[in-house]
Amino acid sequence: MPDILFYHLEPRPLEVVLPQLLEKTLERGWRAVVEVGSTERAEALDAHLWTFRDDSFLPHGIAGDDVEAHQPILLTTGSDNPNGAACRFFVDRAVPRSVEGYERIVYMFSGHDPDAVAEARLAWRALKDSNMLTYWQQEPDGRWVKKA
Repeated sequence: MPDILFYHLEPRPLEVVLPQLLEKTLERGWRAVVEVGSTERAEALDAHLWTFRDDSFLPHGIAGDDVEAHQPILLTTGSDNPNGAACRFFVDRAVPRSVEGYERIVYMFSGHDPDAVAEARLAWRALKDSNMLTYWQQEPDGRWVKKA
């Protein structure tokens, strides 16, 4: 049974938080798959992950390329796991359909989007009976506080 972490984004956007969490994922020796809500969003995150910091980049690719199985981080709109990731991120309104086969699930949603908040509540209810869930909320300074 995977750990499932809900991250409620408020003061800092996904583009700031996601690279930090992906770095920590790679430090653990895990591969990651990041499910996004649209191809356009996957392409935008792809460009961002190469340039998010001047002194670093995150090795990654987009699903559908010839080397997707070898990517440490894979961006996708699908529900498969072609790179054998241990950690799956759901961002940009992508909703978990299955959590099987992962060590960690990370569900990230914007607190500035009422529809995303409502979807997160539904996902929490759907997952809470058979899984260990934690809920993390950002403080104004960007620190994460465990709320549940």
